[in-house]
Amino acid sequence: MHGIRAPVGIFFMANISDASGASAFAALLEDPSALRVPSLGDVIKGAIVSASRREVRLDIGGLTIGVVRGRELFAESDDYRNLKPGDAIEATVVDLENENGELELSFRYTGQKKAWEELRGQYAKNEIVEAKVLDANKGGLIVKVGHINGFLPVSQLSPDHYPRVSGGDKQKILDRLKTYVGTAFEVRVLDVNENDEKLIVSEKTVWEERQRSEISQYKVGGIVKGAVTALADFGAFVKFSASGSDASSLEGLVHISEIAWQRIDHPRDVLKVGDVVEAEIIGIEGSKIFLSMKKLILDPWTEVGRKYQVGDIVAGKILKVNPFGFFVELDQEIHGLAHVSELSTKPVEDLSLIGKEGETKEFKIVSIEPKEHRLGLSLKALKDKDVPKAEEAVEKKTETTAEPEENRV
Repeated sequence: MHGIRAPVGIFFMANISDASGASAFAALLEDPSALRVPSLGDVIKGAIVSASRREVRLDIGGLTIGVVRGRELFAESDDYRNLKPGDAIEATVVDLENENGELELSFRYTGQKKAWEELRGQYAKNEIVEAKVLDANKGGLIVKVGHINGFLPVSQLSPDHYPRVSGGDKQKILDRLKTYVGTAFEVRVLDVNENDEKLIVSEKTVWEERQRSEISQYKVGGIVKGAVTALADFGAFVKFSASGSDASSLEGLVHISEIAWQRIDHPRDVLKVGDVVEAEIIGIEGSKIFLSMKKLILDPWTEVGRKYQVGDIVAGKILKVNPFGFFVELDQEIHGLAHVSELSTKPVEDLSLIGKEGETKEFKIVSIEPKEHRLGLSLKALKDKDVPKAEEAVEKKTETTAEPEENRV
């Protein structure tokens, strides 16, 4: 701290004749402890004496002059913009005495501390703040809140901005995220740590809060009507609103198992974006709404007994070949399974030798379970029904060719 002694004494004595110097001197006479030599890292307050693009000079209580120059002028706080003489401002001590015997100060350090303090306050108050998207990576968005860079994870995006990409293709997800660069989202601070320079924000929490009043209008069992907004491997998203206004619309998920009674490989098999559908609310968990389209359709399996009986021989189209058998379409509503064990009397290594997707074959119905929505089919049973006839034919042939008893040895 010895480096500060010269400027304090010299500057103060040189200015003791002016009003501010006399006032400061009088204050010192009353309270000598007011003269405290600053230390490195201290945040001190001063009045702007002069300000330019190259440097800003501060009067530190009439005792000494501090100067801010170069990169230390650029602060991460709006408090340091448009400074003019007379303005009171804070700065951080970075050198006790420069080549001119003045305190070397920094707005940059002080501004950064102020910016982090502001973020901590926003976190404590659960405030909504604006985050500008600077860049994107496969995990989320690089954003700027005030003057601090932070991160908005994909999982914390609102449904409107969540990258729904079929198959979860990472490159397609990144391409979608990059379209948000330059835009601004309303977010809340989830985690703030100045020491680790860590700032995590969430858009989803803002969206969830705004949905609560709207969601309260709905109950499980209610019927909604809306447009399909997106299709994913696991289901379809439907946007709907009680008032019909897009501004207050909600979005629900129809899981693939709730789209139709029959088995489908992908929602696009029966739906496309823009389709207007009706669905029943089957679950509400916080801001998540789960829907079912098939609950509004008569379950065809309740009438399956009128169409099919065990033992019937039916024609069916092979929809899919899996290691465990064939999925077979008997009609648009009823699908069955021909298990691998029912395809042949002999072990089967290559199912494509027996049947291919799109091929129509005859099957025998071996089981029907309406409550479980299961119908068992068999190719092997078709072959088994010919065995008694073959055995009968062999026996008959044996009888006609048998030698007379008297000719037998």
